[in-house]
Amino acid sequence: MEHVKVSQEGHVLVIYIDRAEKYNALSPAIYHAIGKALKRLNDDPELRVAVLHAAGKHFTAGVELDLWAPIFGSGSAFPVQADEIDPMGLTGPRHTKPLIIAVQGYCFTWGVEILLNTEIRIAARDTQFQMLEVQRGLYPCGGATLRLPKEAGWGNAHKVLLTGERWSAEEAYRWGMVQELVEPGEQFNKAMEYAQKIADCAPLGVQGLLKSTRTAETEDHDTAVNQMFVDLVPVMKSEDAAEGVKSFVERRKAVFKGK
Repeated sequence: MEHVKVSQEGHVLVIYIDRAEKYNALSPAIYHAIGKALKRLNDDPELRVAVLHAAGKHFTAGVELDLWAPIFGSGSAFPVQADEIDPMGLTGPRHTKPLIIAVQGYCFTWGVEILLNTEIRIAARDTQFQMLEVQRGLYPCGGATLRLPKEAGWGNAHKVLLTGERWSAEEAYRWGMVQELVEPGEQFNKAMEYAQKIADCAPLGVQGLLKSTRTAETEDHDTAVNQMFVDLVPVMKSEDAAEGVKSFVERRKAVFKGK
């Protein structure tokens, strides 16, 4: 059975994890399928944004540890392949267009870590987050140790990482880890609302913005500033930039083509 279904709605790529009978446990096959979908997002000029969501009451209860333990114990990073983008954003190039996630119910281990590699996060109010690796004899290796202290604050992150205890959707929202709380069942619709707003914007501007924020995250201030202005030149010379000015003068909504 295909556990990851990928579809396109206009300029939006929808990635749907469909393994509810196993609480959407992450297998290597699901990891690779998501990676291939993100490569498609990067490569297809018609795609401007993606939404990731999952079937059932729970986004995920975690990984299939018996399948992943040998991989984690090898000393190598996640096994991303040439035709994939690492869903955890740790190995090789990352997704270059915005990724929005919608979560509900259990959002454990890899669910938290893939969430931390997205740009906008929508959570149902019943969402429970947990990084329980220290209770299983190991520690997180999908990005939580790198990103959660920055996203949630040093003390908040270590409170949950060092104990393996759960935290609520309300706590995640208060910490700034998620951007919207909605009633259960509404998380995908809200994510698609954001996706459509992004898809309506100028694609080159959106992608340039994401590159700039990523550069600021990893490089020093002067490098980030210099790169920002270098990357701005081709955007300013684009057809979309001219359309933006024209639509402003004509007082109408701009229609962007990604050129």
